[in-house]
Amino acid sequence: MPRNTALTALAVLPLLVAACGTPQERCISKHTREYRNVSSLLQEVEANLERGYAWEERQVVRDRLTHCRDLYRDRKGNVQTTIRPCWRDYVDIERYRVPIDPAAEQRKRDGLAERKAELEGTANAYVQACKKAFPEEKT
Repeated sequence: MPRNTALTALAVLPLLVAACGTPQERCISKHTREYRNVSSLLQEVEANLERGYAWEERQVVRDRLTHCRDLYRDRKGNVQTTIRPCWRDYVDIERYRVPIDPAAEQRKRDGLAERKAELEGTANAYVQACKKAFPEEKT
């Protein structure tokens, strides 16, 4: 696949994914985004408290011996290819443990749990409104 075509496909992919789903599903997803984000953060904080540490990620650049292809024209104008060993950089993601302050993490958990409880009623109301506005046909 030519490079420009691949870049175009990558740029269009999020738009295609966003267009997926029924109108009801899109409505529910749009109106419950903050509730889902708070729920996800709360799960992460609770997991940190249970483990006693948090996970973080960092990017590490490493090099790898691989094959490189060189193109050149010979004296007759024909394109020739040579393959040689070369070093290429690549990015690796490392997960590592980070110590937590249990008291701060519990305060964070309590705040997120409170916020989740506040959002729950609103999220349920939006779900019901979306189901009413966009009823799905039973097949």
